[in-house]
Amino acid sequence: MGRKRSPASVFGIGALAVVLVLVLSWLQPGTPVQPSLAKVPWEGGPVYYARYASASQAGWVNSGFFPVGLWLESVVEPEDAPDDKALGINTYVGLTGTSNPQLVRDNGMSALTSKPLVGYGSETVGYVLDDEVDMWAGAGAAGWTGNRPGEGDLCIPKDEGCGYTVLSEQKSRLPKDGRPHYANFGKGVIVWQSESDAAKFVNGYTDIVSSDVYWYTASGICEDAKNYLNLATDQCRLSANYGALIDKLRRLDAQDGRLQPIYAVIEVGWPGADDKRAIEPHELAGAVMSSLIHEARGIIYFNHNFGGPCQSQHVLRDHCGDRIRPTVVELNKRIHQLAPVLNTQSYKHTFNKGLDTMLKSYQGYYYVFSMLGRGVQPGTHTLSLPPGIRADKAEVLFEGRTVPIDGSGRFSDTFAAEHSYHIYKIPI
Repeated sequence: MGRKRSPASVFGIGALAVVLVLVLSWLQPGTPVQPSLAKVPWEGGPVYYARYASASQAGWVNSGFFPVGLWLESVVEPEDAPDDKALGINTYVGLTGTSNPQLVRDNGMSALTSKPLVGYGSETVGYVLDDEVDMWAGAGAAGWTGNRPGEGDLCIPKDEGCGYTVLSEQKSRLPKDGRPHYANFGKGVIVWQSESDAAKFVNGYTDIVSSDVYWYTASGICEDAKNYLNLATDQCRLSANYGALIDKLRRLDAQDGRLQPIYAVIEVGWPGADDKRAIEPHELAGAVMSSLIHEARGIIYFNHNFGGPCQSQHVLRDHCGDRIRPTVVELNKRIHQLAPVLNTQSYKHTFNKGLDTMLKSYQGYYYVFSMLGRGVQPGTHTLSLPPGIRADKAEVLFEGRTVPIDGSGRFSDTFAAEHSYHIYKIPI
């Protein structure tokens, strides 16, 4: 019987050394191992805009660009655009017809307009179709009188919906110059209408889409959500519901197999004449972050107070915005700092079933965005990293602290309120 050979003599000293190195590297925390996770469907991030010469020339294809806009603002004075730019705004959505596009252009900002303005040029990235057609014209392809709310009968016959006709006719009247079309929808698409009717709005007319249900402030939204969405009243005024809007638009948008960027619209004050309250600064921060976690590709601030004690069409410019402005400025700084991260495709992973989370990787780090899911109580919650991500601590961005990660890839943190969020940076 032959002598038993050692592993070294069977495999060779060199091969054994390679095995040992691999084993030791696996045991070392922080080893660069990409997680074997699927990625969320997406439209391509900044690359999406390369198909539009206007957006490409405006720099929208750059990984460091993330659209942060104002809804229906005017730029008529030389200081208007610089003041808005200082807030972190880079885009006007629905720029008023009285505006001077040269002032927008001179400040390196972009605009989406309802039609070409006098003197328009490279600042005009795209066109805006009528707002909330799903609500005021309804789902349907009946004839359109050309009227808008308050101008008389809208549809022909008047008891049928003509929203699809409105958008189709508006598109046909715009220049065929390759600029993308954008539309914002409201409670029709999000709350009232069937999936099939809502999907026709989302998929039939736009290249960029958003919705604007104001969960924190809108009068009657909680009752509508209870009746149509079976959402409990105590789960209505939450940051998590702004993310839920993005989820619904993403689901509707996917039905035709052609994905488009989905933007979030967030109120900065007291948007409705019948509303009973304004949004609080911490609520605005939570609404924006929830939208980003749910893959919003742009943020638009509704910059008008139609109700409340301080009515204004320029909330963030005048004294009506004194209380909310610092939060908006800080949020925009964070968004622009994280733009290269936000513009990457996210991984699919459940860190904790009670949390809303997003996982990305960029230049040697993983980024975990997290906040409470709908109806989850504030307190301490534990997150579990995917297999293959090993580190001993995570930096909590914008908070000046770190949290320890145990050997099984778990770490815990406190979420003090429903609107609280944390962003973790973990070395690969």
